[in-house]
Amino acid sequence: MDESGELKVSQTSYDYTRAYWDQIGVTIVGRHVFDLTDGWGGKPPGGIDHVVVVSHRPMPEGWDPEAPFHFVDGVEAAVAKAQELAGDRMVEVAAGDVGGQVLAAGLVDEVRMDVVPVVFGSGKRYFGSVHAQHLLEDPDVVIQGNRVLHLRYRVRR
Repeated sequence: MDESGELKVSQTSYDYTRAYWDQIGVTIVGRHVFDLTDGWGGKPPGGIDHVVVVSHRPMPEGWDPEAPFHFVDGVEAAVAKAQELAGDRMVEVAAGDVGGQVLAAGLVDEVRMDVVPVVFGSGKRYFGSVHAQHLLEDPDVVIQGNRVLHLRYRVRR
């Protein structure tokens, strides 16, 4: 919902997404996403407590060191820091290169994706440049919203 209370997605999608977001304590992102969003102005999105940024570069010049953003070098360090910060809440990993690296390291339990009827023809891979096959179980959640399909897969071990 936006500030006026207007629903921007179907009620089904809102119910699914809000319940999921309420479980997230920490999101892991790459520096590219951090830079694209300008670090969300120093406030993690969607009620999330902390953001762990995987980057070989230090925090930006003038960045508020009290903001709940943590800069680490490498996905293993990111997952360890995120688990420490999350407590009993969930750790979410953004898709893209960092998501692919965390998946390749065997540190992902489930994959959630939202499929919409748009074909771009080009763009970035969902998991970046993953070089090996990773099998997922059959979806254990399939929810149809308005022009979106919400899917959840466990990662096969």
